Amino acid sequence: MIALKNSPLWKRAITVSLKTALKDTPVVSILGPRQSGKSTLASALCPHYAYVNLDEEKFLSIALSDPSGFIETLPERVIIDEVQRAPSLLRAIKASVDKNRRPGRFVLTGSANLLMLPQLSESLAGRMEVVELYPLTESEKEEHPGKFLHSFLKGKLKPEMVISKKEKSPTLVERLIAGGYPEPLIRSPVRARQWHRQYIKSILERDAHSIADVKDVRSLKILLELLALSPAQLVNVSQLSNSLKLDRATVDHYLSILERLFLIRMLPAWHNNDGKRLLKTPKVHLLDSGLAAALGGLRPHDWSVRREKFGHLLESFVVQQFIAQATWTDPDLRFWHYRDHDQVEVDLVITRGKETWGVEVKSAASTTPEDGKGLRRLADRCGEHFRGGIVFYAGDLLVRRKEKKMFSVPLEKLWNC
Repeated sequence: MIALKNSPLWKRAITVSLKTALKDTPVVSILGPRQSGKSTLASALCPHYAYVNLDEEKFLSIALSDPSGFIETLPERVIIDEVQRAPSLLRAIKASVDKNRRPGRFVLTGSANLLMLPQLSESLAGRMEVVELYPLTESEKEEHPGKFLHSFLKGKLKPEMVISKKEKSPTLVERLIAGGYPEPLIRSPVRARQWHRQYIKSILERDAHSIADVKDVRSLKILLELLALSPAQLVNVSQLSNSLKLDRATVDHYLSILERLFLIRMLPAWHNNDGKRLLKTPKVHLLDSGLAAALGGLRPHDWSVRREKFGHLLESFVVQQFIAQATWTDPDLRFWHYRDHDQVEVDLVITRGKETWGVEVKSAASTTPEDGKGLRRLADRCGEHFRGGIVFYAGDLLVRRKEKKMFSVPLEKLWNC
């Protein structure tokens, strides 16, 4: 066991929430994609903790063969990295915590969603707080607080001209292509694309087998590539099944694996009690726009000729920015998409109890009254519970729309706030 000494390259907005959890919770788990900065963040928060990495065979073999004995040998405070490789450890941690509930004893990191793992037979409910750490948001890259979601929920948006605070700020398309993984951000575009390709290969070959029974990693990779070619679309399992020549059950299983590995996000369809004309099919988004662009073969100069593809990629990008900001704004928020049988849709629906907000995303430099059609339909269905709606666009003026509680908002406001 060694003490981690790496310093974080980026300030992570979730840090305050993690510090709070460490003061009153025995087990704090940081979950998220590989290479998103979990180990770096854990070491920065807990520099004096012992460190165990289950990617190392010498630790993994003991953790798998004797979970209870392994936990008993550890110091009072410890970081256990890549804990999804030995999910049986969680039962041993539960037993240890039941004997000693001192806050901040265990910091776990995982590159698979532990809450979705079928091997997890016992829960650490009441003993563990789970925080999700995603690739860098644009606000984190700009070293801004990332308060747009907070302002939106509080109804604090006001008309203004939104101007970049940096002289050479990346363009929107450059942000989409770059994504949020820290490592490729310091590389040239060509090397960054290579990093994304190698990342996928490594994840699928190394991690897929450790969390599920995967008979054909090649088909799993092709499935991810198909999803990247058509981002932000309704999930069509039958079509995917035909393309891959696999049965529906296998495709469903593979989609679940990709979701557990934080490669895709299944965004459920919003519904209310009287929403009989609403479609119930989820949408699928790739978690990182840079990864999606690399798999989909999108480059900056394709912006004008492959505008529809970039429009869908932009939708996934905005969805991810909101969900990441929610981790430090209000973890109880829930996220959906809206679509009815009239093909009227809202890209992102945010709920807190019955309170509901809507977000539409446009890649154009201006907006039209037609752009708010989905928001108006959502507002009608929600009635008094509708709290507000925004149409994101690639302009620079934040203005009120003629509909009550609705605004047209420059995309830059997402990170310039």
